Amino acid sequence: MADRIEIVSDVAGKVWKIETTIGQAVAEEDVIMILESMKMEIPVETEKAGKLVELLVAEGDPVEEGQAVAVLEA
Repeated sequence: MADRIEIVSDVAGKVWKIETTIGQAVAEEDVIMILESMKMEIPVETEKAGKLVELLVAEGDPVEEGQAVAVLEA
């Protein structure tokens, strides 16, 4: 069985743009979404290579620091 890894946000902000789709293969350090925080664009990157299996937020959603925003299967 594949490992399920939650990808968490390092900052509080708002989801500005989602860069990936469910089922998409991603490499280590790929950007899956961009957050807007304090008028800056902050990328959310994967820690491992795998397949994106779930997005837990949508564009425009608020995000808290440490909140899970996506799930990856590695």
